[in-house]
Amino acid sequence: MKKLATFIAPVLLLAAPAHAIVGGGTPQTDGAARAVVTIVGSRGNSCTGTLIAPKIVLTGAHCVPPGADYKIVDRSGGEPQLLNVRAIAIHPGYKAQVHRAGADVALLQLEIPLKGKSTVPVGTPNIPIRVGSRFVIAGTGVTVRGDGRSGGATRVAGLVVTGQPGTLQIRLVDPVTNGVRDGIGACTGDSGGPVFEDKPNGAVLVGVISWATGPNSGDGCGGLTGVTPLTLYRDWIVQTARSWGAAL
Repeated sequence: MKKLATFIAPVLLLAAPAHAIVGGGTPQTDGAARAVVTIVGSRGNSCTGTLIAPKIVLTGAHCVPPGADYKIVDRSGGEPQLLNVRAIAIHPGYKAQVHRAGADVALLQLEIPLKGKSTVPVGTPNIPIRVGSRFVIAGTGVTVRGDGRSGGATRVAGLVVTGQPGTLQIRLVDPVTNGVRDGIGACTGDSGGPVFEDKPNGAVLVGVISWATGPNSGDGCGGLTGVTPLTLYRDWIVQTARSWGAAL
């Protein structure tokens, strides 16, 4: 199992070509992908987040551990700019040692609204979550494991549920490879990124990318993509956003 908030030099991220998600995720700039952002930390870590209000980004709790400063990469004006984060709220139930099946959810409040982006609605997965159900992940991480220059822009991939899904964890795989050989999946830098489910009125954000493995649950990427569903955490997200003056 691999935490995806792996440490890389931010300068590589800012100079990166337009790729992300290993195994051939599709480049995407429209629709729900317009809400996807990159988060960089002063210790060199990089993650993905989702704009759920003009000044609020949802990501994984393990992406924003205490003791570092975090900024949002704004690419709307051509040259990347770093936007300040005013406040961070980590779900009170999060425990770093069990983030693989726990409250791996955090919110970032920006100092100013993020231009050139749209927001997405926050919901919960359809219950029961069934093996074979399709979800779409998005991220700005690497397409080549260990190559920070292969990340930087938003790509998406359609994956399906495997294993025993529940309210604490969902495991997704490439429907072509089923996780037993290299396939499409989240990788370094995609952590904290959105997991979407199609609803009658369009795509809804229903989970956060938390971890990944290589094929057959080995090291690397392109096997399993681990998701924290928002089933148990949506109320906290809404209440926290409201305390910051935002209505979801």
